[in-house]
Amino acid sequence: MRWWLVAASLWLLVVLTVSNAQARNRPRNQDGEIRRGKRKRDGQGPGRTRTGRSRPLKIRLVPGPSIPVEPGENQGNAPFLDSYKNLQEHHSSYNVIPDPDLSLDLSGDSPVPNDPGEPVTPLTQEEIQRILWREEEEHREEEERLRKKDEARKKRRKQRKEQADKQRKIVEEKRRKEEEALRLQVEREEEEWRRHVEEEERRRQEEKRRRQEEDDRRRKEAADIEAREKERKLEEERWRQEEMLREELLALVEEEEEEEIEEEVWLRGDVFEMPHKELEEPEEPDLLPAPIPRPPAATEDELKEMEAEEEEEEEEEEEEEREVVIIENRRGIPPGCDISDVTLTCDNAKLTYFPPLSIPELKSLSLEGNDISSIPAEAFNGIPNLEWINLKKNKFTSAGIDAKAFKGLKMLRRLYLDGNLLEAVPAGLPPTLQELKISENRLITIDENSFQDLSSLVILELEGNLLSEGNVDPLAFAPLIELSYLRLGKNHFRTIPQGLPISLLELYLENNLIEEISEAVFNQTHSLNVVSLRHNRLDETRIAPLAWINHRNLESIDLSHNDLYLVPSYLPRSLIHLVLVGNNIERIPGYVFAHMDPGIEYLYLSYNRLDGEAIEPESFFGSYQSMVELCLDNNQLVSVPSGINEMTNLHFLRLNNNNIRSIPDEGICDPNHSGDSTLVAVRLESNYIDPQKISPSAFSCVRSSSSVVLKPQKTK
Repeated sequence: MRWWLVAASLWLLVVLTVSNAQARNRPRNQDGEIRRGKRKRDGQGPGRTRTGRSRPLKIRLVPGPSIPVEPGENQGNAPFLDSYKNLQEHHSSYNVIPDPDLSLDLSGDSPVPNDPGEPVTPLTQEEIQRILWREEEEHREEEERLRKKDEARKKRRKQRKEQADKQRKIVEEKRRKEEEALRLQVEREEEEWRRHVEEEERRRQEEKRRRQEEDDRRRKEAADIEAREKERKLEEERWRQEEMLREELLALVEEEEEEEIEEEVWLRGDVFEMPHKELEEPEEPDLLPAPIPRPPAATEDELKEMEAEEEEEEEEEEEEEREVVIIENRRGIPPGCDISDVTLTCDNAKLTYFPPLSIPELKSLSLEGNDISSIPAEAFNGIPNLEWINLKKNKFTSAGIDAKAFKGLKMLRRLYLDGNLLEAVPAGLPPTLQELKISENRLITIDENSFQDLSSLVILELEGNLLSEGNVDPLAFAPLIELSYLRLGKNHFRTIPQGLPISLLELYLENNLIEEISEAVFNQTHSLNVVSLRHNRLDETRIAPLAWINHRNLESIDLSHNDLYLVPSYLPRSLIHLVLVGNNIERIPGYVFAHMDPGIEYLYLSYNRLDGEAIEPESFFGSYQSMVELCLDNNQLVSVPSGINEMTNLHFLRLNNNNIRSIPDEGICDPNHSGDSTLVAVRLESNYIDPQKISPSAFSCVRSSSSVVLKPQKTK
């Protein structure tokens, strides 16, 4: 730093010297003053910087005595004092004096011209220090200004870069959104086009099917007409043959009469000779030819009378048939229907409208497999005593069934509406209804009033619709105080619907999307006996511990084809029948059946992932006295599970299709058991067992050796 100060001082010295020489050579005015350009006012002249601060004072060094500097003074300005000392060392014979053209205002104001007549006063040490400090301060301010300017420039450059990046990101996001929108639009158009193509294909198929049906109908009608024509021709041929036979018979009768006359003439003599024979009847074989039977002594008039009677009888029969047809037409029975006693069946009769029937005594009506789409209000006026109506597989819609259509049926017990296009439960169903089936329709909602007044309903089937827990009102089943049997399979339930009837005995929810069983869902159904949840998405962690453990009537549960990895805990205490086929069960926890009373009897664990470590010694604890059927087939067991030999009431055991390699002597039968044998059948085929290595006592508890199936076995 000192060398820099020395260099700066030398430079200032040179500048001041040159400036002084130039000032001496300047021309003076009339008053002897040096000519100077007109200075700008307000701090804009050459004596001011651009920012209005004073310019550095030009100084020069002149000979003079050196001024000692007392130690301790201005210790904070050590660098400047050092540089001043250097100046003294190099120029000890000079003093620093100001430029004669300018005077220094130490208060910070601008320099002003000196009076030429005034003597030149050399600068003091403090003034020189102040000048140096001011130069250093201005230098630092300039550096700070440059640094700030550079920082501002960098900041502006960074801001421009950030703005450009932001703009680029906005453009890229906009382009991405446009591409996504374009992709979605393309996919939507493709989906619409595919749907349009499918609709066209379906329409063509429907048109083709309709044309095929029309062709079949026409062919059938043509075949019927041809058959009727053929039958008519056969009937005419038969009449002609009968007429010919009748004429031949008449001719034969005439010939026989002539022969009789001749014989009578020939026999008169005998009569005369034997008058006692006149009263005797002639023997029939002597008078008539044997091959041709004929009525005795029938005349032509009698034959004509007989033919007339036969014609009258035929006419009467035809009249009766016509009367039956007229009666049937008067009752409204369409073609293709069969009536038997009090049952009318019109299945697959190609009906497109509801027939206007008038049969008050009718009890059962079946219109299955037709194309009927509506039921008018007066449809059942002529058949008010119906007890059973089958309307399956038609084209009924909710809008096509009049709200008053079923009002007059005071004795209706069963109503089947499966396989139609209904979107809601029909209104106005009679309160006497006990069985209602609306499966395979398009039901999308069940509200609070769907089953209003159906307090006698016992069986309700709503499978194969579009129902879920979101569109079934929790109060929908409240009026069904007698409901015992409910089927809701093949819908879209994710949870078991709320508000199940208290009287419910059997609940079927197969083929849904059920993922959990909440704690309160079975709180009201204390009489529930059977629950089927096949083909859902349940796992053991989504079954609440208190969901059904305290039920005393729930005896049968089917959880086949779910996502179970363990046999669920907290099963009902009253459980007897448990089906867990087709899961991913890898383990049977210990004591999982211990709390059941009287104990589980039927356990089906086929088609799971049970292996050698899946069954613990305590897995079947609590079922040793109750187990009747145990199915562990189609798993990965490597040995006979422990505990089977303790099941004293076991009848059927299935261990086939596993990886079992040997049968221990005490694996299936307990040699210490002294009671009667209960095991009826054992299946062990499709394992790796060598029958030659099985001990004879291994199946001592099986009633018949023929009941043990060991073949075939897998090859090693």
